[in-house]
Amino acid sequence: MATSFAALAGFVVGALAILFYRNQIETPRRTASANESETGALPQGVASVLAVLPSSAVVLDAHDRVLRASSAARAFGLVKGDRLMAAELLALARQVRRDGEIRESEIDVAGHKFGQETTNFAVRVAPLGSHGQVLVLAEDQTERRRVEAVRRDFVANVSHELKTPVGALSLLAETIQDAADDPEAVTRFAGRMQLEAARLNYLVQDLITLSRIQGAEPIPTPGQVAIDEAVNDAIDHCNTKAAAKDITLVSGGTEGLRIWGDDELLVTALRNLIDNAVAYSPEHTRVVVSIRPAGDSVEISVSDQGIGIPEESLERIFERFFRVDAARSRVTGGTGLGLAIVKHVAVAHAGEVSVWSKEGSGSTFTLRLPAFGGTAIAVPPSIPLETAP
Repeated sequence: MATSFAALAGFVVGALAILFYRNQIETPRRTASANESETGALPQGVASVLAVLPSSAVVLDAHDRVLRASSAARAFGLVKGDRLMAAELLALARQVRRDGEIRESEIDVAGHKFGQETTNFAVRVAPLGSHGQVLVLAEDQTERRRVEAVRRDFVANVSHELKTPVGALSLLAETIQDAADDPEAVTRFAGRMQLEAARLNYLVQDLITLSRIQGAEPIPTPGQVAIDEAVNDAIDHCNTKAAAKDITLVSGGTEGLRIWGDDELLVTALRNLIDNAVAYSPEHTRVVVSIRPAGDSVEISVSDQGIGIPEESLERIFERFFRVDAARSRVTGGTGLGLAIVKHVAVAHAGEVSVWSKEGSGSTFTLRLPAFGGTAIAVPPSIPLETAP
């Protein structure tokens, strides 16, 4: 992206230089006093070029006053009134004015847009004509940097998460080899190998699911999805784990609601929510899955009576590999990807997921998905999916 910005900036600077040259050829010779009066105005055609630029663009006169600033430059706080507010940019502009050399750099500016703390810019500063005017182009690359950081963290986290079960399997295999004459030890360690292999399998499956949906691309083959069936399938997947802790899985609410989407992805999201509720709930409690219409959407809530989530962790729980309690996750066999998958499934369906939680009182996760047909109405089970309104 930095290369493309440099190419665009080079094109713009070149285009503006041509405009200046053309103005000098076509404009009649003026008196010295007339030339002085022109130094505070933009040459003909320059304003039109700047108006179509996607980047933040600023033109300074010989006295560092702003002659022209794009709306983006003002929105980011680079310009206020007729002053350039970024000290680093102002210093670059003065250097360019002194020696006529084009300069490139990166700067961080206090955020003025969408609540950002800082905004990172790739900047290019070039001389503009012979009257001391300077062109400043600044491209916001904050989002690109954030995506790169997320990608690096993801690769590092995947490497770490894969090392744990793979390393455990290697050690257990060596232990079994050394204890070949002890059938009891072989049986015990073989059981642990099965657990680690299952953990590795869950992690790989979650990574495959996440890679399938995290691109924010539309679902390739959407169809009508009966919410009741998806909820029942998800509960069936989780019954064994719930029974081991004597946790009762209950479903209720409005029957016959449908959405337009992918039934497999929806079951996966619900299964992750229910599994999460079971893992973080004490024995002999209940997990309730409820369905209700909400105007043009359908809401599916999963509530538990578990340990709850600290308030400071609520904003991060949908991040990949984030765990509120890492030690507990290792015990329960969680991969740290379940809630990230839920979030991306919601986005893929043009919906959203929210959470309410209080430590010691449990949590409620709610999926809100657009209803089939634009209105959440119950459809009798006798009406097949293909002909439902």
